[in-house]
Amino acid sequence: MWDPAAYLTYGDLRGRPFHELVARVPAERPRRVVDAGCGPGNLTASLARRWPSAQLEAFDSSPEMVEAARAAGIAAEVADVGTWTPKPDTDVLVSNAVLHWVSGHGDLLRRWARQLPSGAWLAMQVPGNFNAPSHVLTRRLAASERWRSRLASVSLRGADAVDDPEDYADLLADAGCTVDAWETTYVQPLHGDDAVLEWITGTALRPIRAALADADWDEFRGELAELLAEAYPQRADGTTWLPFRRVFVVARTP
Repeated sequence: MWDPAAYLTYGDLRGRPFHELVARVPAERPRRVVDAGCGPGNLTASLARRWPSAQLEAFDSSPEMVEAARAAGIAAEVADVGTWTPKPDTDVLVSNAVLHWVSGHGDLLRRWARQLPSGAWLAMQVPGNFNAPSHVLTRRLAASERWRSRLASVSLRGADAVDDPEDYADLLADAGCTVDAWETTYVQPLHGDDAVLEWITGTALRPIRAALADADWDEFRGELAELLAEAYPQRADGTTWLPFRRVFVVARTP
């Protein structure tokens, strides 16, 4: 389950890559604009403002996120990004911080490139921080003797969850697209105690939270908090810097 409120705790920081991604899509009058993995809909609304004459389509696999999006005025639907197919008039397809959850999403990108109409725009962004201490320490703790049996059913994503920008560029260029690919590392200012732990609780730690009872979850969080505090020291002014790498691709179909 996704918690929309937890996800939106850092809404401004999570939204910045989305806005920088969409800014590189120069579509003028698209017929249909799709937000594939719309989350709570706060960013989807900006697509409606950017292209007011377009038919806006939004979906997410999480019923909780879709409910939040509908409450925000977005006509979102529950759907699986892995099996979703673009309609023939889809001129802009945006996938923001979604595809790293889809194993083998390179094949999905190839399929979308074939199915989108000529001259359509495909824009996607994924986190590229799976080798960062936040994720390495989480995987290491989950695999420790104390926790491995209780988390045996949990699969945590490693560095192979996403590719580098040039890999996506090759993939979509081979599909005939014109490609713009890049990466950015944001040095994000987080505030308060255990700030990095709170950041990843709403995303990367979701599978662990789902697998543990409340008491075990509190223990795991406590142990991880100590590890993260050492890896990401808090400044005297209460700020913790979190370097966060993101991978971006904007492609236009032939």
